[in-house]
Amino acid sequence: MKATNTDGISAGLPTRYIEAFLERLRTSRYSEVTLCDKRRVLSALSRWMMSKNVMVADLDESAITSFLKRLSGPPAARVQFELAAMRLFLTYLRDEGIVRLPAAGDESETVHIHRRYVDYLRQDRGLAKNSVLVYAPFIRDFLDSQDAGDGDIFPDSFDAATIRNHFLTRSKGRSGEYMRLMAVALRSFCHFLFLRGDTPRDLYESIPTVSKYRQSSVPTFLTPEQEEALIATVDRLTPTGRRDYAILLLLARLGLRASEIVALEIGDIRWRSAELVIHGKGQMIEHVPLLSDVGEALAIYLHDDRGSSASRRVFLRMWAPRVGLAGPAAIGHIVRLAFVRAGFRPACRGAAHLFRHGLATTMIRHGASMAEIAEVLRHRSQDSTAIYAKVAFDDLRGVARPWPISGGA
Repeated sequence: MKATNTDGISAGLPTRYIEAFLERLRTSRYSEVTLCDKRRVLSALSRWMMSKNVMVADLDESAITSFLKRLSGPPAARVQFELAAMRLFLTYLRDEGIVRLPAAGDESETVHIHRRYVDYLRQDRGLAKNSVLVYAPFIRDFLDSQDAGDGDIFPDSFDAATIRNHFLTRSKGRSGEYMRLMAVALRSFCHFLFLRGDTPRDLYESIPTVSKYRQSSVPTFLTPEQEEALIATVDRLTPTGRRDYAILLLLARLGLRASEIVALEIGDIRWRSAELVIHGKGQMIEHVPLLSDVGEALAIYLHDDRGSSASRRVFLRMWAPRVGLAGPAAIGHIVRLAFVRAGFRPACRGAAHLFRHGLATTMIRHGASMAEIAEVLRHRSQDSTAIYAKVAFDDLRGVARPWPISGGA
């Protein structure tokens, strides 16, 4: 029987919070093995909360500390993993408004600096929630390593040698991608410290460069035939099918990101000018053309299936509460269902993004320039577009010189 408080509210951790949190991590490319490990930690947390009569709203740093004390002489690696998982989960709960932030006067120096850094990422840098979830734990780990024992920071925490040594220590035995993300996070933290006046100069150069060899891989993509086959699997005789059909068209025809589709609001559809207002990365506001088949699918869904809601989001959940989709993971789920129906087995994660790769690949094979592809996909960096040059194998064969053989070519 679940423990309850005096108001009759059940203690423990609702499963829906665990699953929503794991879906958020899945969109950030966490492996299924890691997600299973984190699920076990959260299940243990739920059992502990029930035994101690702890409510979700009561979760904070002190509760995490008490939870970890249940372990008797555990390996340091396990404590570090559970601590990281718990802090990431607490950040998620606070982001979603499920758990309130502590009052400013109750914060330790480490918590205060971390919270200000997260605010900097969101408000000044305009990072998406998923990006904040990736970077923030690295900085929390750094601040914890500099905790003097009472929540205060060591005097020499913010110098080049300390930051660099932390990076090198935490890099041992880690993958190249983990090291790259940690380097990006620490450099952004150095910018943050400089802007706050905590350092006399920006110490970003103290973080070693971690190369990302993008040239070694060819982007996975969907062919036009595969895209049409996926779209054709949708049952357009049902409300859910008509909603999903409009979503798949936005992915295939316009190459929108999953996060952009989730954020789309009623006022972003400009029917008279036949365009969509897209809320892109880094708080960028962009306009894309509203193609006729996409507009028709949106109109049918809005007129027949969306229904009334206080939410201004275009795409809503089909079941109560009738609010906007929870996040990019919901779009990924819709795409994965289409893959199952079509009998496709993509060889990579991020199924929704395959449509975006497919659009770029189709354009380049029809003679589009890199500049044109960058404009359609709304890339801010030419490096993001350059990877698609590798898929034009037939064009490359046409300009390649013959391989030298005995007696001449």
